[in-house]
Amino acid sequence: MPCQVALEWTAEPPRRRFRTGVSLHSHTLHSRESLDFIYQAARRAPVLAAVMRRGERQYQETHGTPMDLTRAWWTPPLGPHDAFKLERDQIRALGLDALVSLTDHDDIEAPVSLQIMEECRGVPLALEWTVPFGPSFFHLGIHNLAPAEARMFFEEMQGYRKSPDETRLGDILAELAARPRSLIVFNHPLWDEAAIGGDRHVENVRAFLRRFGAHIHALELNGMRPWHENRTVLAFAARAGKPVISGGDRHAIEPNTILNLTNAATFSEFAEEVRAGWSDVLVLKHYRQSYALRIFHNMVDVLRCYEQHALGWKLWSDRVFYACDDGSVRSLTELFGPRVPAPVGAFVAALRFASAPQIKWILNGAFQAREEVIL
Repeated sequence: MPCQVALEWTAEPPRRRFRTGVSLHSHTLHSRESLDFIYQAARRAPVLAAVMRRGERQYQETHGTPMDLTRAWWTPPLGPHDAFKLERDQIRALGLDALVSLTDHDDIEAPVSLQIMEECRGVPLALEWTVPFGPSFFHLGIHNLAPAEARMFFEEMQGYRKSPDETRLGDILAELAARPRSLIVFNHPLWDEAAIGGDRHVENVRAFLRRFGAHIHALELNGMRPWHENRTVLAFAARAGKPVISGGDRHAIEPNTILNLTNAATFSEFAEEVRAGWSDVLVLKHYRQSYALRIFHNMVDVLRCYEQHALGWKLWSDRVFYACDDGSVRSLTELFGPRVPAPVGAFVAALRFASAPQIKWILNGAFQAREEVIL
């Protein structure tokens, strides 16, 4: 399989061999990011569980109904144009032309909104599709939908997500793969997001690939997953006869840490290469930073104030939403007013304190262990 993975700190400068860098899989304010993972964390952290119980009591006292975090979500801070520029500028700094595919969760508004901008010409219509399967769900990167068909395919994917039918899933994937310019990527395939258990998750992945693998063009090396998982994906992809492809999975303001390199001039040409089994992946230097520290910094960035937010959602509580019993959707700011529950506020304040330059320097020392990236 003509697929290569290179490390920026040992490889020759990419501009010597390649014309273009490709940023795949990053998110904008159109993505809905689940908060139900907090329940899973609370089961292992008594302090967090106590904080949640207090917040739930305050919500019930104020609104008269229980709070259910499975009905809540947060949105990344960057608007489509800011997200596009962040990824484009990183690639240009490497001396390369840039192709950027933004893939929000089950939403295509970000790339659609960029179509009218001259500098964004060529941005593919794409999304990250949540695909229920067996006891869990997977995420597929669906890239380069034809403009005339994008809304139709989007409705088909939404229909399956809300009412899973594996026969229909096969039909949708076959129709998507039949478009020669499309690219279908199995995102972070070995991440057990539904927490069904590692072995059970792997068997579910194998079952999915046995049934639908003919329509999947590549498996993703994910920039927000630890290297031991990505290394396993490398072996998994080789056994499945699939190339690996980059996917940064950026949600905040750190640009993607894994890119693709190509000599293609357009995304359609790049998709054609990957579908033929060609993929050159570059792991960037900032991926080597301690995984725990990167996750921490991303949390801080999500909770920052953004004075220039594209929709005016400056506070972190403006960007967290809850589906209420009456059918309305309200931000945390609207639910609790200017003062969110005290334990939550204390947690956010602690994160902001930790992001101060002096404290950040101390934390960098505490997380000295780099991510070991061995091919």
